[in-house]
Amino acid sequence: MNTLLLLPALFATDGGIERILRLYVKAVGELTPPGGRIDIVILNDTTTTRRQIIPFASPALMSAPIVCGRNRLACAWHVLRLARRADRVICGHVNLLRLARLAQCFSRRLEVWLVAHGIEVWRAFTPGEQRALRAATGILCVSEYTRRQLTHHCPGLNPARLHVQPNALDPKFENDGAHVDTATPGAILTVSRLSQSDAYKGIDDLIRAMPAIRQSVPEAHLKIVGDGDDRTRLETLARQVAPADAVEFSGRIDDAALGEAFSTCQLFALPSRSEGFGLVYLEAMAHGKPCVAVAAGAAPEVVDGRSGLIAEPSDVADLAATCIAALNRPWDPLAIRARARDFSYPQFKTRLSHALAA
Repeated sequence: MNTLLLLPALFATDGGIERILRLYVKAVGELTPPGGRIDIVILNDTTTTRRQIIPFASPALMSAPIVCGRNRLACAWHVLRLARRADRVICGHVNLLRLARLAQCFSRRLEVWLVAHGIEVWRAFTPGEQRALRAATGILCVSEYTRRQLTHHCPGLNPARLHVQPNALDPKFENDGAHVDTATPGAILTVSRLSQSDAYKGIDDLIRAMPAIRQSVPEAHLKIVGDGDDRTRLETLARQVAPADAVEFSGRIDDAALGEAFSTCQLFALPSRSEGFGLVYLEAMAHGKPCVAVAAGAAPEVVDGRSGLIAEPSDVADLAATCIAALNRPWDPLAIRARARDFSYPQFKTRLSHALAA
């Protein structure tokens, strides 16, 4: 079995889509039988290094990923060339699906699979996109919510071709539970891009909730990890509505510092209204930390009663009350880590194997 992975990006950024696609590279490689091969074409990356790819590589990956530097013509040429020796192509984003469908026209045996992450398929589709979706061999939906949205916006999809394939916790975040809790009382952590296009993440609401949280939990303080073109506005908002020491902006930090931030927080909160899955919740859970999410998107499929609390979306008062309740409630870190293991990489690989064989 030869597989062509057609990806929007892999290492250009460290967003959730890129992180889960790295696990697809790893899992598909490990599932490829002897004699099979994997080729990778990446639209947006400009370079990949051996150090980047090694943790996700396998013997089936016989050549370095091909990066196209946003050159769509070059991307199409490589896909059409490599598809001739492939048995299936796995698209990492719906915007690449029609290119895979074109490749199928030149290789009738080619299976076409799509990974549907979330918000990019929660919309109306053009007639061409609908045809490509209906023609897909299978669609791997990261959540039941995404599956429902996809069927709503593209009537006529064959339900048997839609597989719920939850995202997985990167193995580097997994641990054996022998973790010393170093939580700082009242420390609330959130991790997000601070982009104007990502206002749905709800960082505004979290900042506005801090005065009420402080009234009940005087030592409460919010640490915001991430950066983007909306950071200046959010910093201004924090100065306007919250006590001076209540909100800290840390910007982008490396993996070691992020691990420390997870370890030292008492609570992780991300009131995103359109989360396709929410890998960052799993990362917090892997450190034994409870999460606060909102009843929107797929977040309630990840954060359950063992691992956190759910607030109403876009309701600052309810968000504050939910954070206060989470800060005052005793949590079992072992139970929280057990919930994270429900989304372990081995389970991800097993589900993927079953889906691709269906």
